[in-house]
Amino acid sequence: MPRLDNQDDNDMQSFNIGRGGFAFTGARFETLGASDYTLVSIGVDVSGSVTPYRQEVIDMLKMAVDACKKNPRSDNMLIRVFLISARFPKGVEEIHGFKSLSEINVSTYDSIQTGGMTPLTDGCYSGVGGILAYAKELKAKDFGSNGIAFFITDGGETGSTATMAMLKKELKDAIGSETLESLISILIGINTGQYDAVLETFQKEAGIDHYKKAGEATPGNLAKLAAFLSRSISSQAQAQGTGGPSQNIAPTI
Repeated sequence: MPRLDNQDDNDMQSFNIGRGGFAFTGARFETLGASDYTLVSIGVDVSGSVTPYRQEVIDMLKMAVDACKKNPRSDNMLIRVFLISARFPKGVEEIHGFKSLSEINVSTYDSIQTGGMTPLTDGCYSGVGGILAYAKELKAKDFGSNGIAFFITDGGETGSTATMAMLKKELKDAIGSETLESLISILIGINTGQYDAVLETFQKEAGIDHYKKAGEATPGNLAKLAAFLSRSISSQAQAQGTGGPSQNIAPTI
C-alpha cells in the first residue's frame, strides 16, 4: 500500500486487518506521548465520478484536519486518511496511516487523483478494521482508545473483494469488544441523488451507525461537511474516558 506523505518511515509501522490481505499503517507506539487516543478513519471515494469536484474534496479534507489541529484534545487524536477506488489493491490507498495531527501535512492531499469504480465495502472494511486492529495493539501497550470512522462517497458498491459479511463482523467485533471504549461509524453521501436509497440500505445492512446526506458537491456544502467532520471528531474525543460514545453527533450536516 503506497504512502503519499513524507513522514519518516521509521515513525510508522504496518499492521494487518483481520483476513483478506488488508493492511494499514500507524504511528510506532514509542513515538506516542498521551495515555489515550481517539482513532479517526476518513475514507474518501475517489472514483471517476468525483473528478468534476476533486479540488473541492481536497479542500474539504484540508479544512477538516486543520480544524482538528485547533482542538484542545488534538494531542489525543490519531488520524488516518485513505482513498477508495477500484484502481488500488484491495480498493484502498492510504494518504497516511494513524498519525498525530502535528505530523500531518495537509498539502499531501493535493496529490489526490480520481478514476475507477467504488469498492465501498472494501473502504468501510479497511476503515473499521484499521481502527479495531490498531486499538488492540494500543491496549496491549496500556493505551486507552475510542474511534470514529467516516466513509464519504457519491455512489454505491461496485466490485469489492471484502464481503458484506466481513464488514458486518468487523463492526460487530469493534462495538462488542473491550478493546475500544466506543466506536461511531458514519456513511456520508455527496452528490448522491438517486443513490441515497442505495446508500441507506447499505448503511443499515452493514450496521453502520449513521447515514448523512451532504447534498450537492458545492464548495459551500463541502465546507459544511468539513465542519461536521471536525465537530464529530471533537465530540468523540471529548467522550473518551466516559465509558460510552459521543451523544453529540449532529443529526444533519
